[in-house]
Amino acid sequence: MQITDVRIRKITSDGKMKAIVSVTFDDEFVVHDIKVIEGQNGLFIAMPSRKTPDGEFKDIAHPINTETREKIQKSIFDQYEKVKNEEPEDKENIEE
Repeated sequence: MQITDVRIRKITSDGKMKAIVSVTFDDEFVVHDIKVIEGQNGLFIAMPSRKTPDGEFKDIAHPINTETREKIQKSIFDQYEKVKNEEPEDKENIEE
């Protein structure tokens, strides 16, 4: 499985969420709504999730092992570093 595309949509607000990402695998499968979040120990990714009736968030799609998570995270962070100082394409104020 190869990551063939990473698309970053930066967030213009000053909150903890810095970007929303779409990752394409093998030019055949895409995962949308991966979030880049600024935490206490630096940036991390949050996989797409939904809120359960009891208020918890459960991932909809996620890597099964650490190696795959690190591969996805590295690809996202590499692309985020390339675009983080560019002007955002859309000026929407998107919040979590």
